[in-house]
Amino acid sequence: MTEEEAVERFFERSMPGPETKPLFDLAAEFKIGFYLGYAELTPDGRRFNTAILTDENAKIVGRYRKIHLPGHSHHIATAPFQHLEKKFFDVGNEGFNVWTTQGVRMGMCICNDRRWAETYRVMALQSAEIVVLGYNTPSVNIHWPEAPHLRMSSHLISMQGNAYGNALWVAAAAKCGSEDGFHMIGGSAIVSPTGEITALAQTETDELIFANIDLAIGETFREHVFNFAKHRRPEHYGLIVERIGAGAPLGKRPD
Repeated sequence: MTEEEAVERFFERSMPGPETKPLFDLAAEFKIGFYLGYAELTPDGRRFNTAILTDENAKIVGRYRKIHLPGHSHHIATAPFQHLEKKFFDVGNEGFNVWTTQGVRMGMCICNDRRWAETYRVMALQSAEIVVLGYNTPSVNIHWPEAPHLRMSSHLISMQGNAYGNALWVAAAAKCGSEDGFHMIGGSAIVSPTGEITALAQTETDELIFANIDLAIGETFREHVFNFAKHRRPEHYGLIVERIGAGAPLGKRPD
């Protein structure tokens, strides 16, 4: 299909729209807040990989536009499938924010964002207690040979390490099974600030996972081992924002 056809078919001009309004209505009826990802087309024609967060009345309280876009912007003839996220989406322009809803400080990210340490740290510096995200990760890596079990392993390690290092809960929901003939890894999970997996999906079909979580677990870590105000040393982290790609070592022989 042409790019115009793809935008017409897959992008949302409003949220909720005709297809999603029933979800909002049902959530409001049962007083359930939710996170929802979608392809957003703005009034000025920009395209973002977007997620929204609602309160218990299905009112949108927060919006996130994906920042870490993987994939490529051109057709790769040798690839088993195309990963054209860089072609169809702009880099998010609203940063990593945190909102207080239903008495909880919550942040959002999408898919590949979960693999980047900066994602969680920026939200932890806003005192986030929970980060929620959706993802769809193929079991086949089109760039180099990688065993499917490593795809699942890196998915879980990314969330476990960052939940612990930032003293917050992480809840991730997968689109799983097969889509358009290609397999995805599944692995929906809820991860504690201790780094432990509290709940994990067991199948690749429709499945509900849940956990009764204690937000005080994160508070304990924020008061002690990861007390940022006491222990962080940002004067030594400047390279993180000064460089985009890796460069030459800065080390010098001591006098």
